[in-house]
Amino acid sequence: MKKKELTEKAASHLGVLCSDIGERRVGSEANRKATAYAESMLKKSGWETETTELSVIDWHTDGATLSCNGQAFEVLSSHYSLGCSVTGELAAIDKVEQLETTNIKDKIVLLHGGIAAQQIAPKNFPFWNPEEHQHLVSLLERGNPKALVCATERNAATAGGVYPFPLFEDGDFDIPSVYMKDSEGEKLLACAGETVELISRATRIPETAFNVIGRNRTREKKRIVISAHIDTKIGTPGAIDNGTGVTILLLLAELLQDYTGDHPIELVVFNGEDYYGAPGQVRYIEQNEGRFSDILLNINIDGAGYKEGISCFSPFNLPEKLVNALHEVLTETPELVEGLPWYQGDHSVFLQQGCPAIAVSSQWFIEHMETQELTHTPEDNLGVVNYERVAECALGIAAFIGKL
Repeated sequence: MKKKELTEKAASHLGVLCSDIGERRVGSEANRKATAYAESMLKKSGWETETTELSVIDWHTDGATLSCNGQAFEVLSSHYSLGCSVTGELAAIDKVEQLETTNIKDKIVLLHGGIAAQQIAPKNFPFWNPEEHQHLVSLLERGNPKALVCATERNAATAGGVYPFPLFEDGDFDIPSVYMKDSEGEKLLACAGETVELISRATRIPETAFNVIGRNRTREKKRIVISAHIDTKIGTPGAIDNGTGVTILLLLAELLQDYTGDHPIELVVFNGEDYYGAPGQVRYIEQNEGRFSDILLNINIDGAGYKEGISCFSPFNLPEKLVNALHEVLTETPELVEGLPWYQGDHSVFLQQGCPAIAVSSQWFIEHMETQELTHTPEDNLGVVNYERVAECALGIAAFIGKL
């Protein structure tokens, strides 16, 4: 299939995923429409498909309000937080050491400054959970405040481009919380010790989501797993993160439908990379317990197809044969380059299980990961996509697999 035709197909898939469907938060009807679309496209290309149902929580809010002595402050319900309607004394905390020595029982706690500098890992997140985050969560739960107000700066490294960001984005953390800009938090500091009223009209909703896997015919040799997550954060159509990744997967379903090589191929549409519990990734690990040694490598696609720059393939722990094959493809394809190592994607699931991996993304995005203001925002839309880059990634992956 020629690049022009692939580019047109890429635009069509992305139009469905990011425009017709749009935000694909885990548990939403839109998310289920997206996985149904992916499954139908895999079947159309002749792949055997398997769907795995996941028990998840959807979430909705009708907004939040915070007031003190008649003055209103702008706040947002923290994603996946419980709702609340509470009144209490405001206690301001900016350091963990201060939290360790302050009585916060039945108070409304403002977290600001250093203690609110980076998004806190969900308490049950299995892949990354620093001890200092666990300690903070434990202190708060033992302290038993009525609610939390979190004043946050911009931090693209842990929260993407959104500002302000929810300090807690965790459906397993049951202290109600809201968040605000750090500048709004500075104004709220004047109310420390005063009585404040907080209302957050947020609701958790038990729901379902699905992983989708496409397989070609069974072979005895080690399999190649190509993956992309289909879910988005709340409030974004998720074009670069990660409609383009799913689109490349669907293009590969066509490019590889007549693949006659030795290795089985598994196309995995993950659900949960941008969700607090990573349910799709956890379920995949459970389903493949004892079988990760059967994987030749993982190729994970996330953040590909950005309008600026070219695409990059970042290798991790590749054996010599795979290194040579990758270098051949990069030499033959000037619009693809070897990328810097990065770990904020589903390839880390496979790396932690001892599998070699290649992470496919946009060079600009990887080089600006800690400063970009795009992902997890409404600006991550089709206007930032270069459809030719999307087609080039699909062709490059297919060429690489053809050399194995």
